[in-house]
Amino acid sequence: MAALGLPALSRVAICGGTHGNELSGVYLLRELQKSRQEEAPDSVALVTVMSNPRAVQQCRRYTETDLNRCFTDATLSSPISDRTPYEIVRAQELNALLGPKGSADAVDLVCDLHNTTANMGLCFISYSDCDWICLHICRHLQREMPSTPVRYLHYNIPQSEAYSLESVGKHGFAMEIGPQPHGVIRADIMGIMAEGVRLMLDWVCRFNSGEQFKGDKMEVYTLVRNVDYPRDPATHSIIAAIHPQLQDRDFCLLHHGDPLFLHFSGKTECYPWAEPLYPFFVNEGAYYEKGIALSLAHKNTVGIPPICVQRD
Repeated sequence: MAALGLPALSRVAICGGTHGNELSGVYLLRELQKSRQEEAPDSVALVTVMSNPRAVQQCRRYTETDLNRCFTDATLSSPISDRTPYEIVRAQELNALLGPKGSADAVDLVCDLHNTTANMGLCFISYSDCDWICLHICRHLQREMPSTPVRYLHYNIPQSEAYSLESVGKHGFAMEIGPQPHGVIRADIMGIMAEGVRLMLDWVCRFNSGEQFKGDKMEVYTLVRNVDYPRDPATHSIIAAIHPQLQDRDFCLLHHGDPLFLHFSGKTECYPWAEPLYPFFVNEGAYYEKGIALSLAHKNTVGIPPICVQRD
């Protein structure tokens, strides 16, 4: 099979601090900004961006509203006034810097660095299951980081409704790594993120230099639904926690009848669906406010074509 020619990745953006208390990305970005002249491959114009500096300064996820939900077309085109939340203003600034989203002027690749409290290893999160650049980069990390679980998560959302920062680039993914508590730095987790970023840039440099990458197959997890905690119908208060048999077992297949929640009364609530699905973001600390106890995905095998850089 002939290799598919794709445009060079001339401009690559690495973003950290989109959530100001996810500290691996914050500190890794600062290190990259210190040394980027030495570290950036010759074939790549590397842009490093501290996405939400106010939230980083306060070590908070956000100051007024979640920046990583502000990149839909509607929000990016909304009028700005004195009462507009800071993160919406900042999203439009980032769109001007890295985009505009959906345009020929957008950066070629956005890698946005995140931490999760869930035991998810290293995940690529993308809005496409046929972005061959992102899939090939993920496959490269899987090969080169055998001791780290590396998975590809697909959110099947139209580009106009894609709400997170990586959607601004022509290609983009969030690099989500955990478990790590928010507001805390762990050397092992930051080390995994640093290696993932290094390997991503290595792959980009090799691609731009003309190396051809073979076709392959890869497992892709596609979001099916989010599941909230059981709640009191009168007060809407949470009345159960993730069951101990599920805690820290992200991506372990759930079947009908498997323990899902342990009610504070002692009752076990089980997985109610007939279709077995894979849980992820299990008990993510930042998702309590969003009404998400865990997310569920099905797994498909995707064929990735061979690719190489497109020459004029």
